Amino acid sequence: MALRPIKRLLIANRGEIARRVIRTARRMGIETVAVYADADQHAPHVREADHRVHIGPSPARESYLDQGKVLAAAKTSGADAIHPGYGFLSENAAFAEAVIAAGLIWVGPPASSIRAMGLKDAAKRLMAEAGVPTTPGYLGEDQSPKRLEAEAARIGYPVLIKAVAGGGGKGMRKVEEASAFAAALAGAKREAASSFGDDRVLLETYVARPRHIEVQVFADNHGNVVHLYERDCSLQRRHQKVIEEAPAPGMDAATRAAVTGAAVKAAEAVGYQGAGTVEFIADASEGLRADRIWFMEMNTRLQVEHPVTEMVTGQDLVEWQLRVAAGEPLPLKQDGIRLNGWAMEARLYAENPAKKFLPSTGKLEHFRLPEAVDGVRLDSGVEEGGEVTPFYDPMIAKVIAHGADRLDAVHQLAKACGETQVWPVKTNAGFLARVLRHPDFLAADVDTAFIERRLDQLAPKPPLSGRYLEIAADAVLDVWPMFGAHDDPWAIDGARGFRLNADARATVRVLVDGAPTDAPLTDRHWPQRGLHFTEIGDASLVFTEGEVYEIAAPVALAGEGAGAVADGQLLSPMPGRIVSVGAARGERVSRGQAIVTLEAMKMEHALVAPFDGVLAELSAKAGDQVSEGVTLARVEKG
Repeated sequence: MALRPIKRLLIANRGEIARRVIRTARRMGIETVAVYADADQHAPHVREADHRVHIGPSPARESYLDQGKVLAAAKTSGADAIHPGYGFLSENAAFAEAVIAAGLIWVGPPASSIRAMGLKDAAKRLMAEAGVPTTPGYLGEDQSPKRLEAEAARIGYPVLIKAVAGGGGKGMRKVEEASAFAAALAGAKREAASSFGDDRVLLETYVARPRHIEVQVFADNHGNVVHLYERDCSLQRRHQKVIEEAPAPGMDAATRAAVTGAAVKAAEAVGYQGAGTVEFIADASEGLRADRIWFMEMNTRLQVEHPVTEMVTGQDLVEWQLRVAAGEPLPLKQDGIRLNGWAMEARLYAENPAKKFLPSTGKLEHFRLPEAVDGVRLDSGVEEGGEVTPFYDPMIAKVIAHGADRLDAVHQLAKACGETQVWPVKTNAGFLARVLRHPDFLAADVDTAFIERRLDQLAPKPPLSGRYLEIAADAVLDVWPMFGAHDDPWAIDGARGFRLNADARATVRVLVDGAPTDAPLTDRHWPQRGLHFTEIGDASLVFTEGEVYEIAAPVALAGEGAGAVADGQLLSPMPGRIVSVGAARGERVSRGQAIVTLEAMKMEHALVAPFDGVLAELSAKAGDQVSEGVTLARVEKG
């Protein structure tokens, strides 16, 4: 293949991956073109690109997923190549063909490879033929509920329902028993149709103690295929990756050789080119063993978690993509790729762990990521003053740490997550810090149910207490004048406050996140390590360990409890669209029964009956767009 250098690159994506591609392209002397929807008009990736083209309204289907608009933007801007990033059109074979047909360079694998790996059932059959071990299950064409239920019984419960065209946990359901299969199947098919336009599913045996192991592969147009070792992505919630690391804990040399060899074989079987990730599921009940690791799927694109591989190999994978797309051979042979230390990535989501991880939207009035010191890397899609909207994925940044060994990387990443400050949008920063510091995680005792089993410990926001509560109370009551006078609230570490003639046992009542709290007042000189105080508008905020607490003097205690929701009311927890209603007004309902299902940020959220009773009120119907806090239904006991 003749060399065809890329001169102007259009990035058919947004957020942190668009910024990531821009950085490497600029270093390589390649001009960049950003595309943007209405909601992203002032986004950082738009400002940082050399050229920019508006492609439509905010909903992705009218902008980032509109192939015609993206191709028109490439023509208008004079781009000669398109990088799809991840998500959106990155694994769309028809789009890859359209890019090439337009005379442009497609920075990705051939459409034939995307198709071969795009449907999970066909991909598993192909891998079995190539000698790659696959998970036992059902891959048949008969998609009738009766046949699928029979196959689930044959496989044995629990079983896993997975969307044939799926990814990212969408269209996936774990089913514990036969009585729950029909409802789980309906939900999986509905979510698959909404996300991928294809409601077909496959069934797999559910591995009791699974770990998610994946291998980064790369191939060029000259017959070379290499791997860049493995990653462990077992820390997940609702099948969405939360923390990833490289290498995989407990992976010995023999098992690594078997898994990476199978990944290379998978890439060769489909004539692969470019960056790809071969994902495996491992039964970790007896540690990592080559005979208990099976092919799951292949992602025919760059992965969200690619930075951990970059940090342990010292390679720029986006640069590799651009060079391969231009017709160059891979920069290194297999024996030139070495592992160095340990890397770990945490995904910072705009969501509220204390409220079942509901997405959080709004303006980022305060957004401070930790300092990017040696060993810490920050890939962010947003900036202070920007807005998190309900139109796209809730991931707003990635925090990555590299260390000499696993514990070194863990401690650096936990510290970085603990220093993250975001307001008023809620994030999972504190939750991430707690996960990273959990004794079982430190001991590498992980599997994909790690978070689910410990959710009651990890999700709740810890109460503000001890010296932090005392410092906050003093600050908000203006008995610590240096806070208000300090120019930089980040520079107060080590400051000390005082109170004249204070009773060491005195307390004062303040509001912490709206709840009355008795705080001690003493003349102790507390050092402030790990705590940051600032004021934003009328809000007095304390940031510590990734969490934020709003502190106020108790001026409105008479209204305490106002706005509380009466028992049985089901409120919309976020803006979104009603996708289904599970009962009619006047019907008897059971505790836990899904009454209204809401879709927001590409995920479904079921509002369930809090107790047995009668559906007394119902204002929701399928297709409605609703705002946050709207009463959708009310259940009465009886």
